[in-house]
Amino acid sequence: MIQHCVFLRLKASTTADQKQAIYDAIAALKDVVPGILDIKFGQNVSPEGLNGGFLDGFIVTLESIEARDAYLTHPQHVEVGDEIIALTDGGLAGVLVYDMLI
Repeated sequence: MIQHCVFLRLKASTTADQKQAIYDAIAALKDVVPGILDIKFGQNVSPEGLNGGFLDGFIVTLESIEARDAYLTHPQHVEVGDEIIALTDGGLAGVLVYDMLI
């Protein structure tokens, strides 16, 4: 299995409704992208102050590296990714991705 961890530095102007719409769109990917086992999302609640401004994020657990690779190129994932980038501070600079084998 692999965990695809995505941390977001959203624009200050991003509303709660916009955040929820993004999370809903990410959750909906589980129904259309094969190999997704679980999706979690939410705010960073670490008290350490080491978040670098990445205050929101999500983790997609996939069954294999091959499933992750198919997820990355799936048209609906690409569409949601474009929506996310439109809301992040600095475009791609507002996204941090970390994939971890588990």
